[in-house]
Amino acid sequence: MSESVSIVIVSHSPQVARGAADMVREMVGEEVQVAHCGGNPAGGLGTDVMAIKSAIESVYNQKGVAILVDLGGAETNSEMAVEMLPAEMGERVVICNAPIVEGAVMAATEAAGGAPLEAVKATAEEFLS
Repeated sequence: MSESVSIVIVSHSPQVARGAADMVREMVGEEVQVAHCGGNPAGGLGTDVMAIKSAIESVYNQKGVAILVDLGGAETNSEMAVEMLPAEMGERVVICNAPIVEGAVMAATEAAGGAPLEAVKATAEEFLS
């Protein structure tokens, strides 16, 4: 498998994150690495900065990582997780302002075609127009 931009899905709900990741894998296959995380450390709704950081690290490669989030808290915690990464990694991680399911599927489809990180992000964000 050649390297492509990876996808991380962050949701307040572990089930939503897992389901969106499953949809990406079902529709795009194994060409794109996908990680997901959701819920707070106590098992309830929420997000966890360290879990997000771990998810990013688990799929990171030189092509970069596109993160899709469901709500504002997920975005804030994702930003914090990116800031905790070494600078050279953080430069290759973007948070997409896109719907979590549609954006993730379209971002992964674009990534599977070998697109660079900027194009993957732009494709995900087309759903906001």
